Amino acid sequence: MKKKTILPIPAQRALQKLGQDIKDARRRRRIPMAIMCERTDMTRTTLAKIEKGDPTVSLGGYASVLFVFGLIDQLKDLVDANHDLIGRRLEEESLPKRIHLPRSTKMNTPQDHD
Repeated sequence: MKKKTILPIPAQRALQKLGQDIKDARRRRRIPMAIMCERTDMTRTTLAKIEKGDPTVSLGGYASVLFVFGLIDQLKDLVDANHDLIGRRLEEESLPKRIHLPRSTKMNTPQDHD
């Protein structure tokens, strides 16, 4: 028996929306399933799973479809630091308050010898 993939409900909904958006994008572009399968080098079954948001399909399959649509840059920037507000806040919290140079590289200040 095949093990069922268990995802949090918000993740399931996000994948289902992604799948529906992919299906809508393909139909807006008037690309039949057979041609899409040829361009992505996948079976109709796999494409149908992607269009349903099936979590068992590899990320590479989703990436291939986005590439055909010309939307691969959006995947590339998905978790870019510019969009990761929580990660940046956490990083800022752990930044040191002061930065000290190691003793061996500190500049010696000239002393006045009169």
